[in-house]
Order: sequence, then C-alpha cells, then structure tokens
Amino acid sequence: MPTILAVDTSATPVSCAIQRDDRLLASYYAHTRSTHSQTLMPMIEHALKMNNMTMNDIDALAVNSCPGSFTGVRIGVSAVKGLAFADNKPCIEVSTLESMAEGFRGLPLDAVLCCVMDARCNQVYSAVFSCDRSGDITRLSEDEAITLDELKERLNGIEKRIIFVGDGAEICYNAFKDARANVSQAPLPLRYQSATGVASTAMRKLQMGNTLTNKELLPGYLRLPQAERELRSRLGKE
Repeated sequence: MPTILAVDTSATPVSCAIQRDDRLLASYYAHTRSTHSQTLMPMIEHALKMNNMTMNDIDALAVNSCPGSFTGVRIGVSAVKGLAFADNKPCIEVSTLESMAEGFRGLPLDAVLCCVMDARCNQVYSAVFSCDRSGDITRLSEDEAITLDELKERLNGIEKRIIFVGDGAEICYNAFKDARANVSQAPLPLRYQSATGVASTAMRKLQMGNTLTNKELLPGYLRLPQAERELRSRLGKE
C-alpha cells in the first residue's frame, strides 16, 4: 500500500495531506496571511507526528505545480524537492485545477465543473471537467490562462449545469449569472484546492508510473511572471 505526502501552496491557503492507498490518514488546511514558508513545514511535521510516522514511511511526494501564485507554487515545489532529495523519493506533479475537480469524484452529478483561479489582469486560469452520474471526472479542456470573455466563448455550447470551482468562482459566477440560469458556485467545503485533492490525483498517477525525480520536478507557468512581462513590455517600447 503506497503512502503519499501531498502539499498545496498554489494560492493563499496552504495544506498538506497523507494518503495510504485509498485511505486519507491526515489533512491539514490553513487560510491565513502567514507566508507558506512559515506554515507548510510545521504542518507537515505535525501530520507525520500525529500518525506516528516519519519521512521513511512516505513512498512518494506530490504537489500542485501549476497554475497558481508564482511565489506560492515555487514554495510548494521547493519543499517537495527538498523532502524527496535525501532518499531520492519519487515526485508527482499535479495540476491545481485538476486537484479542484478531484473533490467532486464519486458524487452523482450530471454537471460541468469549471475550475478557475483568479489570475488578475482580467484573466483566470481555467480548465473544464465533466462530472457524470456515476461520479467519474473527465477532463474537457487543458489548463489555460484566458480572459472572462474568452471563457464565456468556451462555455457557450454547454447546456448542462455549470459549477464554478476555485478562488475565481465568485468572479465568474457574477459575470455569468445574468446570462445563464444554470450556473452556481461550488459549496465552500469543495470550492478551493487542497492537498487532499492533490493526494487523490497523485495516487492514480503513482499507480500508472507517472512520477518524476526531485531534479525533474519544476514549477509550471501558464503565463510569464509579472516582472518578466513588464521587462518585455519596457524593452518593446524602447
């Protein structure tokens, strides 16, 4: 029975989880203004201690590696790389948006999940998933950074109920609710990404052999960091 330690630092909340096979052993979540570099490692240490475990009991590590806050994603990926380094444990990268949809797995819904994160600058990070009555989750689109107008075009042909998931859910719901009657926001317990979704997604990837070494694990970005965008803009003007 493989055991996975999963973390999420892709936005303001921070979380960690330990999953053994199909059993969730620990889940810690905090939504504070403390930096992830202050909160993540104590959270992991406590999760291990409460289960009488050490890193020797962990078979693989997983992290939401993209999309998300540039600083947040780097903190999570760096933590996982460091923890995996000593014993060369396998690492698993997970899409933040996919880990959000994972929270709905097993629910008998006939709906479309639009997972969205506020990317600022009138953009959202988005991916669309189908949730059927058997509880299966199927990806319908790749992760992308798009404007709200572009997202409206993506969803125009969908007749099923649309559930917005993520910290961009309220923004999207307010933009869509007047034009569509069949849109809603996910309930709070399922709205935001957490390490439990990372662990569950990563377990399937581990079973399929989709792992990386700690050297291969890197943060991913759907668009350039703001500093680089501003630099390119200045260079273009010059």
